[in-house]
Amino acid sequence: MLKTRVITAVVLLAVLLPVLFLREMALFGLVVMLFFAAAVWEAYRLVLPQAKYGKLMPVVWALVFALPILGPALGTAERFHPMWWWAGAALAWLLLFLPMLKTGLPPLDDPKSRGHGLLYMLSLVAAFMGLVALYAHSTVYLLSVLVIVWVADIGAYFSGKAFGKHKLAPSISPGKSWEGAIGGCIMVIALAVLSVFLMDRAPWLADTFAVHVAVVWGWGGLILVLVGLVAFSIAGDLAESQLKRRAGLKDSSSLLPGHGGVLDRIDALVPVLPLAALIDAAL
Repeated sequence: MLKTRVITAVVLLAVLLPVLFLREMALFGLVVMLFFAAAVWEAYRLVLPQAKYGKLMPVVWALVFALPILGPALGTAERFHPMWWWAGAALAWLLLFLPMLKTGLPPLDDPKSRGHGLLYMLSLVAAFMGLVALYAHSTVYLLSVLVIVWVADIGAYFSGKAFGKHKLAPSISPGKSWEGAIGGCIMVIALAVLSVFLMDRAPWLADTFAVHVAVVWGWGGLILVLVGLVAFSIAGDLAESQLKRRAGLKDSSSLLPGHGGVLDRIDALVPVLPLAALIDAAL
């Protein structure tokens, strides 16, 4: 299993890193469309009863979302700032998806589940639109947002292992703890503060998300933004776990051997990317 995970990770890095740093929007757009279509396909399978969706409908919905909705964004990335998409997604996470982590999801055969599922797939649209806009800013800028989520996850894992006693969401993800979440948040803040202090020695740090926020909104604004992003990343992770539990699936798919599906890799980014893009547009 570990060998498979490593091989898949190496292949993904070999494909994605050149795409990110070549700065060829056509190539970037093709890769984004493929990953987006895969994410929508997986989400459709999670939010509708398996007996009803059939084999073709997830593919149809993936194309419906990818081509007419995300496609135009790729062609206008340099001037693409659909703030209403991002604001809507942020509100949906704050007012709907977050509370449902406590209250639970409606059953799959409940009509409310259809609306919830559609909103989740629309939040995927907003996330990938945010990805495009952040990449249009610069590759370093996009990576600096992704690093926030990755560091929060790594910090939460080690802090949870060392200090975790109070379960964060035992019915959804028994392994997560409040201590882990706090540890991940502290690690993210520490890294951001270090970036600000080191930007004179490493000029490329000046084009990172955290430094931009600190320069415009100060230390208080930076800490508030980072805490919000970390909270949203945890919510994204838990929300996808909740969907998988309801659907009776261990992974969102088997598209990435050893890692599960695309959603399993980007779940924490789904709420973070629209919020980060919204904040970036406001700076």
